[in-house]
Amino acid sequence: MLSNYQTIQFKSKLAPIINQFIKEKQACGCKYKEGIRIAKHFDSFLCNTDIKQNELPKTIVSQWLVKQPDEPPAIYQVRVRLVRQLGEFMVELNYPAYIVPRCFGAPLSPVFTPYIFTRKEINKLIHAVDNIKPNSLSPTRHIIMPEIFRLLYGCGFRINEVLNLRVCDVDLKQGVITVRDGKFGKDRLVPPSVDLIKRLQIYEEQIEKNTLEKRTDESFFFPSPKQTAWNYRTIYDMFRKLLHQCGICHGGRGKGPRLHDLRHTFAVHKLLKWYEEGCNLNAKLPLLVTYLGHKDFTGTQKYLHLTAELFPNLTARMNKQFGIVIPKRTQS
Repeated sequence: MLSNYQTIQFKSKLAPIINQFIKEKQACGCKYKEGIRIAKHFDSFLCNTDIKQNELPKTIVSQWLVKQPDEPPAIYQVRVRLVRQLGEFMVELNYPAYIVPRCFGAPLSPVFTPYIFTRKEINKLIHAVDNIKPNSLSPTRHIIMPEIFRLLYGCGFRINEVLNLRVCDVDLKQGVITVRDGKFGKDRLVPPSVDLIKRLQIYEEQIEKNTLEKRTDESFFFPSPKQTAWNYRTIYDMFRKLLHQCGICHGGRGKGPRLHDLRHTFAVHKLLKWYEEGCNLNAKLPLLVTYLGHKDFTGTQKYLHLTAELFPNLTARMNKQFGIVIPKRTQS
């Protein structure tokens, strides 16, 4: 199957260099999906300029970096970063190119603080999704959605990891789910709880009976009515409706709760559970790193800080028992 990148044709005078730039990024293990999308826009932009072969002058870069009305800061910074890195790449190849200063552009807004659901809210959310009814457009959604949401919270999966699961990725005999080509380009094995595996075994039997097409190893484990992967937007819209039913307020765009906050909640609740069981968090943290699919402890350690902020008495009690478990935040 062709990747998105293989189906894109760059057409500007910098097309060969952009292609070479992206190939180098991917050779280093980066999927670079968002970069490829922005590179396509940049290539289209260049087609309407008087740019010459193998050069990237400041005047062209300045035109590209004019901020669009209502453009989100994060997207703008992706545009800035793309043209900066492309300029650096061209200079390494001895082509004349302007390199955007690293201080260029407005700084991003403060880091988003995830919404951590209480255990009571999680129970209400699961109860609500268990009571979803089928309809003519989605005759099996009442079978599928309860298990999707349980995997998001029960295993801390990213939503796309769940939606892209194939039948061959879910080993219900061994009790292991394989996440293929995850965020950092690596596969990982995730063992759900025994109760969740039992639910998925029942689910598999139900979906087999309710699916007209014969399921193969490459069939989506959670098939949409068209037997494709479910669209993220469909799941998100359902999530918003479930929040409303549960009386959980949504702060509006960019304020959450977000679907991804179920992953954050899984991590915090797991740390709390270990704490309540008297476990040494220093010893348990590597398990959480592997489970979540993080590259190193940096991504996982934020959950220690978040847990400490939500439950301040935990820090003193854990440090007294095991030493400095939750380090203080460093000022950036």
